[in-house]
Amino acid sequence: MSGKYPLAYAAGVGDVFKALADPTRRAILDVLQERDGQTLFELITRLVTRHGVSSSRQAVSQHLDVLEAAGLVRTRREGRYKFHHLDTSPLRAVTERWRIDP
Repeated sequence: MSGKYPLAYAAGVGDVFKALADPTRRAILDVLQERDGQTLFELITRLVTRHGVSSSRQAVSQHLDVLEAAGLVRTRREGRYKFHHLDTSPLRAVTERWRIDP
């Protein structure tokens, strides 16, 4: 790849597209967009009630790992709880890549 975007950028974009390719991961992002800063238990409850997704706790946790690796989800620990937060900055990086400058 040539131009103003380094090769390292291509790998990050691939992670974002891989993360967005799965419908369950997109549903997780939708749930976090509706209410940011949720625990795994809260996410699973909302996935079932709002999106009809009936994945196991382990499966949702694995989806969250993929989203976190792509930079779309950030986590913070508070005591024994882990809160998940939506981070849209990787999406902005993707759109910037193909933005047309006047």
